[in-house]
Amino acid sequence: MVKGPSIILSEKDELLAEKFIEGGLKKNFARILILLSKKDELTSREIERGTDLRQPEVSIAINYLSKRKWARVSNLITENKGRPVKLYKLSMTLNEIVDEIEAEKKEEYDYQMTLLKETKELIKEDKMNSSAA
Repeated sequence: MVKGPSIILSEKDELLAEKFIEGGLKKNFARILILLSKKDELTSREIERGTDLRQPEVSIAINYLSKRKWARVSNLITENKGRPVKLYKLSMTLNEIVDEIEAEKKEEYDYQMTLLKETKELIKEDKMNSSAA
């Protein structure tokens, strides 16, 4: 587990997060993704401090990242009673995540282009039918 001073996103980290946001990722998801890339494992509290987000926002983002299989959750075994401490870490490199997003965007683009071509064909057919009548 990470100990010592909190991790804070640098200007360069914020710029990188902004690129993920421009690529379609939600702001909180992008900032947490970048923060997780800086350390091997982080607790929810460390993520809250490092991103200046509240616990519910962190929880939503972690759930999203976990569903995408970009992050993993494990329990830290402690001798304290109460809730177990969860540790979060990336399960893919940032480059692998970018590759995955890129493939999705390309697929989305190809689908949209197909729809536009079909639309043009329908317009063309409609004009032909209108002028023949």
